[in-house]
Amino acid sequence: MAKTPPPPPPPGAGASRRPPRGGRAPAPPPPLLAPVEWGELTRPGTPLHWAVLNVAEGPGSRPDPHCLEAAGRLRNAGVRVLGHLDAAYGSRPFGELVSDAHRFVDWYKVGGFYLDRCPADRADLAGVRRVTATLEAVLGGEAHLVLGHGTHPHPGYAETADQLVTFSGAWADYRWSQVAEWTAEYTEAKFVHLVHGVPRTHLEEALRIARWQGAGTIFFTDRPGGPGQSAPFHSLPGYWDEIVSRIGPGVSE
Repeated sequence: MAKTPPPPPPPGAGASRRPPRGGRAPAPPPPLLAPVEWGELTRPGTPLHWAVLNVAEGPGSRPDPHCLEAAGRLRNAGVRVLGHLDAAYGSRPFGELVSDAHRFVDWYKVGGFYLDRCPADRADLAGVRRVTATLEAVLGGEAHLVLGHGTHPHPGYAETADQLVTFSGAWADYRWSQVAEWTAEYTEAKFVHLVHGVPRTHLEEALRIARWQGAGTIFFTDRPGGPGQSAPFHSLPGYWDEIVSRIGPGVSE
């Protein structure tokens, strides 16, 4: 039986690609404060590509036993745990980033890193390449690296990490967003979209935009947020179960 032709692309969408294959998890509050949310992330069948561990704007000053236990449960559930590193748009000293990375590995056995507030300009590309090459070495070449640009960066960044966050912002902006032409040279596995303020009634439209723009990893939430805020992505959306059912095994191609 032939497949039903896909619907026309929504406003602002780009070339047609596969639907999202999975989600990313937020960096919830510490497990001691949000045990239910951390438990949801380890539920069997949850289509998570990775989850971000942010203890205290990084690994913290000493190991947190509750975070250590939560990270272990995620790994046992087959979820890759990424340590949160703040690049501060290129102003963070190289040594501090590497030191935090080592603490994440030594204390929490992370399998990669999420470089938040990552620069996106061509002028910063060499510096980011130095950081990502070092982070790869910290994990013996096996690190999963995600660059949190929040916008389409210079195309050269695509070769410096496993994934790029090419959109991070409000639903009102996402539904009219445009995809950069150079992204068509890569598979959907390369790109991540993070969108807050998505009403439940527009969840299907949001998933359709992600599909047409070629984002293989998504996190949509109904939590509100302001420009530059990451707080909406620190907790699960009210329709988490619906997202899991829509992009879980058997739904994605």
